[in-house]
Amino acid sequence: MKKIQLLIITGVLFLASGCEKILEENPQSQIVPSFFKSSAGVLGGIAGVYNDIRNYWGTEGFTVEMQAGTDEFLQAASSGGGPLYTYNGINATNFGAAWGTAFTDINTLNGVLKYGQSLNEPEAVKKQYLAQAKFLRAFWYFYLVQTFGDVPLHTEFIEVASQAAKRDPVADVYKLIIQDLRDAAADLPEKPTAPFLGKAATKPVAQFFLAKALLTRGWLTNSQPDYAEAAKIANDIIVNKGTYGLDLWQDFGDAFVPANDYGKETMFVSDHTNDAKYGYYTVGGGASGGNAQNLSPWFTNWNYPAVSGLNSYLNSNGVLTNSGTAGMVRDSYYGRPYVRMRPNSFKWTSGQNSGKNYFLDQVFVNRANDSRFANSFYTTYISNTAITNSATSANNKRGITYTMQVGVDTAVYFPDFEVPGAPQFIGTRPFKGIVVPPSMWKSDIFPSLKKFMDPSRGSNFNDPSTRPAVITRFAEVYLIAAEAYMQAGDKAKAAELLNVVRQRAAYRKTNTSAQNAAAAEAMKITASDVTVDFILDERSRELFGEWMRWNDLVRTKSLVRRIQAWNPEAAANIKEFHVLRPIPQSQIDRTVEGPAFPQNPGY
Repeated sequence: MKKIQLLIITGVLFLASGCEKILEENPQSQIVPSFFKSSAGVLGGIAGVYNDIRNYWGTEGFTVEMQAGTDEFLQAASSGGGPLYTYNGINATNFGAAWGTAFTDINTLNGVLKYGQSLNEPEAVKKQYLAQAKFLRAFWYFYLVQTFGDVPLHTEFIEVASQAAKRDPVADVYKLIIQDLRDAAADLPEKPTAPFLGKAATKPVAQFFLAKALLTRGWLTNSQPDYAEAAKIANDIIVNKGTYGLDLWQDFGDAFVPANDYGKETMFVSDHTNDAKYGYYTVGGGASGGNAQNLSPWFTNWNYPAVSGLNSYLNSNGVLTNSGTAGMVRDSYYGRPYVRMRPNSFKWTSGQNSGKNYFLDQVFVNRANDSRFANSFYTTYISNTAITNSATSANNKRGITYTMQVGVDTAVYFPDFEVPGAPQFIGTRPFKGIVVPPSMWKSDIFPSLKKFMDPSRGSNFNDPSTRPAVITRFAEVYLIAAEAYMQAGDKAKAAELLNVVRQRAAYRKTNTSAQNAAAAEAMKITASDVTVDFILDERSRELFGEWMRWNDLVRTKSLVRRIQAWNPEAAANIKEFHVLRPIPQSQIDRTVEGPAFPQNPGY
């Protein structure tokens, strides 16, 4: 992380660079025991693990893993296809990039825990180092157990490579995760403390992951004690938010303003930097992806410079067809268009959801009072290029010649309702740009997610973002607490917590006080509204695109049911075994001593 002492990071980046021999034998650290005999070495090990986290959160493969094939997203025009969107053909050779990194990092952390206790440092300093290591070990194991189920459980530093491996039961893995997080929460500081500044792990971060792990285990085993403890821990974080320096922004949209990336609502992040010494790309080089490159602003972005023709029209099949000069050019505000995935606005014509689409009719259904749709997606593209559109241009049905005024005229408008006369008219009134209502949204034109946009790119707007990937926001503490209370049988408390998030979402800076009060009242729910599906919808409204949807659906035993109900690309292929991902083939192939390494069922 850039906030950790940079000299330490430099050392660990060198030490953590690839070693094929080790990877071919067994995932383990490349760091030798003597490295941990000093404070710099221990800190370097911890910093190296933080560094590895940014190889995943915010990168393309991991984003697809966490979001594709859910109820939230469908493939966009440049997705390149892929089994994760459709559940057709997922196998052991096309999945699991994080597996090797996770086990390498776990071994590094085991080294920190083994040798860090002997450091010549004050007891409080050693405690914080060891607490960071325990948190990070639990963080990686929590990812692994949710993704793969039974996984190898390592608690000792591996110094001699082995070609044998076995899978340990999920119950044992959760036991370690929960104990590590208890220990970390006991010894981590309440607020970021040097050298772990920025938004590294703190006491409330460890408590949050402990609550989430307990809740997840509770769903697996129907454990009422786990639900009750998860609810209490999450609620305690909320009660003590002032002590921890945490709170919700008054306006939901402020949680995604770049200046607030390290603000009061942000709990835990993966850092990025444009400093060439510590970055992973050449500034101005227009990097196209790779480890540690945060491309999250671009994946859900449609190709607005190519598909915004001012004379676009509906063809004989009623499909929007691009025509005319584009009303937009690529810029830093609207971002680089990758067109990988799009909001699921498919409208069902039969079945239980006939006449509805997930995006507008299920999740963002109360757009009049709920600001989260408007704050999460671009619906208006203001012209950034002066273009004269002649009345005689092909497919210009307006019958007028006009010039688009930069910064004034709307080039593309995505209303959330049907508009007669679209795409070139609003009713009978000519519209300078194009109007694209929901019936015209498709794989190459749709509202883009704007939460992660990085306008700081300036003239280098094709470069990866240097905003942090925010892994945990304080808003999710309320949602996890509400889910735990629901499972524990206290729906009234669950509704109370959900109402905090919902009524925050009612606030708009443009409203009067009376309007905000009325909207907040309209957003209130009661205990009778609280169901698993309601909470999943609420998580979608609040956390759309924030790298956790697949886990949410799996945790609540809702993946197959929700996909069959809402995702037309995956409904026919998804099976119960898809709640676990396949063990990477590389792990199976490298286990050549002792019993074979077993694959998950169905793969």
